Amino acid sequence: MTADPAQKDLSKTAYDHLWMHFTRMSSYENSPVPTIVKGEGTYIWDDKGRKYIDGLAGLFVVQAGHGRTELAEVAAKQAKELAFFPIWSYAHPKAVELAERLANYAPGDLNKVFFSTGGGEAVETAWKLAKQYFKLIGKPTKYKVISRAIAYHGTPQGALSITGLPGLKAPFEPLVPGTHKAPNTNIYRAPHYLEGPDGTVDPEAYGRWCADQVEEAILFEGPETVAAVFVEPVQNAGGCFPPPPGYFQRLREICDRHDVLLVSDEVICAFGRLGTMFGADKFGYVPDMITCAKGMTSGYSPIGATIISDRIAEPFYKGDNTFLHGYTFAGHPVSSAVALANLDIFEREGLNQHVLDNESAFLGTLSKLRDLPIVGDVRGNGYFYGIELVKDKVTKETFNDEETERVLYGFLSKALFDNGLYCRADDRGDPVVQLAPPLISDQSTFDEIEQILRTSLTDAWAKL
Repeated sequence: MTADPAQKDLSKTAYDHLWMHFTRMSSYENSPVPTIVKGEGTYIWDDKGRKYIDGLAGLFVVQAGHGRTELAEVAAKQAKELAFFPIWSYAHPKAVELAERLANYAPGDLNKVFFSTGGGEAVETAWKLAKQYFKLIGKPTKYKVISRAIAYHGTPQGALSITGLPGLKAPFEPLVPGTHKAPNTNIYRAPHYLEGPDGTVDPEAYGRWCADQVEEAILFEGPETVAAVFVEPVQNAGGCFPPPPGYFQRLREICDRHDVLLVSDEVICAFGRLGTMFGADKFGYVPDMITCAKGMTSGYSPIGATIISDRIAEPFYKGDNTFLHGYTFAGHPVSSAVALANLDIFEREGLNQHVLDNESAFLGTLSKLRDLPIVGDVRGNGYFYGIELVKDKVTKETFNDEETERVLYGFLSKALFDNGLYCRADDRGDPVVQLAPPLISDQSTFDEIEQILRTSLTDAWAKL
């Protein structure tokens, strides 16, 4: 017999039974597990009644904000009508409607939608589809993938192989062969030999260099062996690297020249995070596939999708060719219904335009923190920013391992939360603090975030 939840110590129960993701579980052996019980708008509350700004939209997810009763009601209505049916050789109305709507939003001829239950599965789908596509058109040696250093693309074996973070991959190796890395677009850490006489790096020249490094990787591996290039519009891991001017246009040319598919991994960047429905729209390129998930439902129900161009889908629609791939809960009726209602909110409330109207103010507010000695760079796009922390602003010297452990993990993560801000302090690459609040956030939210960051970062500097 289980105890009444109201009478239980949820923190102790969480430690005993809930294996939390990407979590050092020993941290909670003798300390409470933070337990969130409520959300409303841009705020969340814990089980002690304390209020926090949700500075990460859950996990880059809660675009429309917390407490949207209409989304809960849509979910309940759909569950009563048709709670579940698979899309394995069958359809149901909400999956059909959502597929059409996503196709209408997507750029170019990306008209085919393959549903999954999350972003990692969407990436896995894209790689498997790319491999089979080239087999079907008589180019079976094209199976490799080029991605970027420090980029995160998911946890399934294939998606993890594409990921450019050695520390996340090492425990699970050997992984899927055929993945190779090129430099990312972190201009703050651009190689010194790209600097001009004044010590600065020209953004357009840097963009050409970054794209050309991808081409070098394709040529080194042999274009006849490379199936796809996977890139995020703004790279998440490492701290929000936006693309330099012209980068994606040159990358599109390179992929076309070598018959390589360009996959835009938009699990984070889609659905308003950058102020457009897809990040490809923001930066003016048309990929061959888009992977997406998180913001599609604002987190009110799980779903993911891979959106595929007609050209890539064509051979799969002939004869007995079949894409032998799928997920039980993909295109789930409840999730599809919630996604449609969430996208209605986007259109009715103009969430994309709200981000475009306010992104400069958000960046400007965060940029005030540049006066702190610990802040080296503030970068990003839309409602998606990273603040890179340094020991020396002039030399850009970063933390050593001991300082990262002591200051970033041992102090700053907890200090930010204790001061009322849920966000991410991360060292995948160099130490950064990441901000990605709900898309309904306004100047009052930005100001509150800046003040909490200022206090916490000032205290962190004193700990170095």
